[in-house]
Amino acid sequence: MLSVIVFLPLVAAVAVLAGRSDRLARWLWVLACAVDLALVVAVWLRYDAPAPGQLAFDEQAPWIPGVNSSYHIGVDGLSLPLVALTAVIFLACAVYALRDDERTPQRAALFLFLQTVSLGLFVAADLILFFVFFDLSIVAMYFVIVGWGHGEKPGDAGRSALKFFLYTFLGSLALLVGFIGLYIAAQPHTFDMVELARAAPLSGRPLAGGLVLAAIVVGLAVKTPTVPFHTWLPPAHTDAPAIGSAVLAGVLLKMGTYGFVRIAMPMLPQSWRDWAWVIIAVGVVSVLYGALVALAQDDLKRMIAYTSINHMGYIVLAVGAAGLVAAGAAEARSLAVTGAVTQMVSHGLITGALFLLAGVFRSRAGSYRMGDYGGLAASAPRLAALFAVAAFASLGLPGFSGFIAEFQIFTGAIAAAPVTAIALPGIVITAALFLRALQRVFTGAPRGLSTGFTDIRAVENVPVSALLVLATVIGLFPRVLLDTIEPASDALIGLVGR
Repeated sequence: MLSVIVFLPLVAAVAVLAGRSDRLARWLWVLACAVDLALVVAVWLRYDAPAPGQLAFDEQAPWIPGVNSSYHIGVDGLSLPLVALTAVIFLACAVYALRDDERTPQRAALFLFLQTVSLGLFVAADLILFFVFFDLSIVAMYFVIVGWGHGEKPGDAGRSALKFFLYTFLGSLALLVGFIGLYIAAQPHTFDMVELARAAPLSGRPLAGGLVLAAIVVGLAVKTPTVPFHTWLPPAHTDAPAIGSAVLAGVLLKMGTYGFVRIAMPMLPQSWRDWAWVIIAVGVVSVLYGALVALAQDDLKRMIAYTSINHMGYIVLAVGAAGLVAAGAAEARSLAVTGAVTQMVSHGLITGALFLLAGVFRSRAGSYRMGDYGGLAASAPRLAALFAVAAFASLGLPGFSGFIAEFQIFTGAIAAAPVTAIALPGIVITAALFLRALQRVFTGAPRGLSTGFTDIRAVENVPVSALLVLATVIGLFPRVLLDTIEPASDALIGLVGR
């Protein structure tokens, strides 16, 4: 079942290119994404939490026997929510893209290919397989930005795409070095992620373990991104097409944070404990820096991009706090991990919706500058309502998934390390920047580019509303998600505490 979920979009991509019809490509893209989501839902309904150290729906076949690497895939409570998030985001983007007809077969095939590599990464249980999907996601997103991106000046999209590629590709090389270090340390040598998590081969070797952890963390931190590896993100988001930004924020950034809980923490538990305070510090800086810089932006898309750095910082803060074994409070540290995974899902849904809404501004008036608008609620009330809901969801208002995630993160982190409360002002700053954006763009008398601005259309409304409805459902009925995540979080805390 997992293999079908992973490779169905790739098969659809081949069919789209073979058909060479804009109309066929557009609807085959939507159909493939819808079927894939239905299969993911079927897997979720059949899912039972596996025993600690095991994966559900496990599939394994020989691949590169010379280095003991296999095609090994499976899911647990850490990965299944991200598989579901990926399917939801890509379907929303496929529906949203029905409004456009720019080289539809090529764009549909590229996004379907990107969907396959994204799903493949989240189900991978072999480090080489993980790395292959990780690198392919970089290549696919590069072509999304350079092929369908835009910018204020000619060549902006190409420069942003190149910066994105160089940063993330160099990060992936550091990641590969760390994977090789784990392979060499393991006896017998293996790239199997389940075996490496069980063996923790570098425990008792603090120097070697610290070096391998540094390589892996740097590679993942670039992808997340955290300060100071974040500078590729704002231009990439600003110049990417709306659906590219939604996928980048909603799915690709999660590859970095997922790597922390899937690879770094369980495979290098001693080193993670040793460096937990450094990771917490990086998370706190990312939270505050991302919020403050977002507050200073006039460009709507850049503002949303910097809030991603802020929200990813909460996740890094949480997983760092989970390594403070000396503080005791295993239940609190497990809560922080649960909050981190919930935040991955929440941020994907809400920020994906925000970037799709930002695309409406570009398509109507060609500008993301908030100063170019004013009083837009009069001519575009549905857009104003949706943006307000997305903004309140992103700032963590109760009733939305963001509140559930951030409440768990800070409850768990502060119980393990009270000093982490210094990141709390990030929530207040985020509230200020979104309220400021709402006030500048939508309230007052119509002015600037607001004149003649047409309201959001159904093809744009439906995917955005669906993402926000899911964020609301999780906010009101969190057990739907938490019952899946919590057993895996408890198991992870057990591995970190060895």
